[in-house]
Amino acid sequence: MVRSANRARPSGLWTARIGAAAIGALALASTPLGAAQPNPAARIAWADRLTWGATGATPAGDPPGSDRWLAAQLASADTTLPPDAAAQVAAMRITTEPLAAIVVEQDAANRDSNALTDPDQKKAARDVYQKSMNALADEARARSVLRDLYAPDQLREQMTWFWFDQFNVQAGKRDIRAMVGDYEDTLHAHALGRFRDLLEATLRHPAMLRYLDNDQNAAGKINENYAREIMELHTMGVGSGYSQADVQELARILTGVGVDLKPDAPRLKPALQPLYVRAGLFEFNPARHDFGDKHFLGHVIKGSGFDEVGQALDLIARARATAHHVSLRIATYFMGDTPPPAVVDRMAATFRRSDGDIGQVIRTMTRSPEFSASLGRAFKDPIHYAVSAVRLAYGDRTILNAQPLLNWLNRMGEGLYNHETPDGYPLTSAAWSGPGQMATRFDIARQIGGGAAGLFRASGAAADRPAFPQLQNALYYGAIAATLAPATRATLSQAASPQEWNALFLSSPEFMRR
Repeated sequence: MVRSANRARPSGLWTARIGAAAIGALALASTPLGAAQPNPAARIAWADRLTWGATGATPAGDPPGSDRWLAAQLASADTTLPPDAAAQVAAMRITTEPLAAIVVEQDAANRDSNALTDPDQKKAARDVYQKSMNALADEARARSVLRDLYAPDQLREQMTWFWFDQFNVQAGKRDIRAMVGDYEDTLHAHALGRFRDLLEATLRHPAMLRYLDNDQNAAGKINENYAREIMELHTMGVGSGYSQADVQELARILTGVGVDLKPDAPRLKPALQPLYVRAGLFEFNPARHDFGDKHFLGHVIKGSGFDEVGQALDLIARARATAHHVSLRIATYFMGDTPPPAVVDRMAATFRRSDGDIGQVIRTMTRSPEFSASLGRAFKDPIHYAVSAVRLAYGDRTILNAQPLLNWLNRMGEGLYNHETPDGYPLTSAAWSGPGQMATRFDIARQIGGGAAGLFRASGAAADRPAFPQLQNALYYGAIAATLAPATRATLSQAASPQEWNALFLSSPEFMRR
């Protein structure tokens, strides 16, 4: 890695320069785009907000945020990746093998290792098992980063991250490492569709059922974990009017909803056999279901089997509280802390009117004057910071190794699939803007600004392919420079080397926002 001249300088000087750059407000063009071609600064501002960050590549096609760009993003999922990125994804086990085959094979390896009695053999087998499980999760992480960096369907990729946070699972629990890549694919497929469909897709996925233990929820042995999080986190939100009794009744409705790795259906009484549901690893086992009537959200749901789940999801997805809670979180994600209530209200109205059409809700948000006025004011969480820095520095080249970027996310406390609790990572800036967080970002800015940091070191290679970011380029002079505060420009003018200039720019308050 090329080292910045600033590496040998006292850290106090670095801090002083960053402190000076933090003075002054960000000035970004924020005119609503409609169908018009924006000025360069506006194009950058909209790209920073609706994609994973502007790139140094020559812009082509409709500008981000324009009506035509938005319509194209909402219409279909173009997942085409550059050849080098596509080749990396194509070689992954999560690409070449179906989910069920992977999970069943890993489960067999786990059981075989546990059955060994020789301590050394058992340890060796357990190590092999853990290594293969970790590799599956790492493949999913690398693929996720490659899509964020290079996929054309940038709005869908943004919403995939949002929904993963909303419907969080942690890869480290049970056998979820083998499932998390497929789970993210499921979120990606439904990211801009109907919320009701997304909600059921997560309910049917074995990663969610494992994570929140609903595969252990059965008549006479109720487990309320998943029912509680559906109400509290996934849909209606805390304090929205549902009761503990509603949670208990939803848990009863969800009895028998679980996971089955065995190829054959369980033996059931003849009367229950028509009620059995199986799709891949997902199973509804009526022998484990509570068939009593339930009183849920003011409605009586007659005991009938899996159809009860559909009725409950309809009630939840169409609740006014769900429309507001989901709209508020989307607005916070894109617009930053405390989005204007009027925007959230309009989004919630669209949610109800469109039966939860996520694309229409996003369109309502982006077409509001408050949204364009908010450009450049939302503080980047770690993943937006790291991905946008790599896109800007190396947007015209395909990284060969995602691990450095994943390591940066871990250092900043937002590692992919690592959040332990169901609430997901915080959306508000206070969680990410503390002194320790900023010091870590400044160090990462030095790494990115000074060289490739291992991003272009292919697996098994001894060294990086030479790479050095040129951030003082036409994009900077033609669009970005005019948006910087005087203090930021003054600080950049003091850089002793191109490496230091890069690091200072990536540490500037303007780059910290989107």
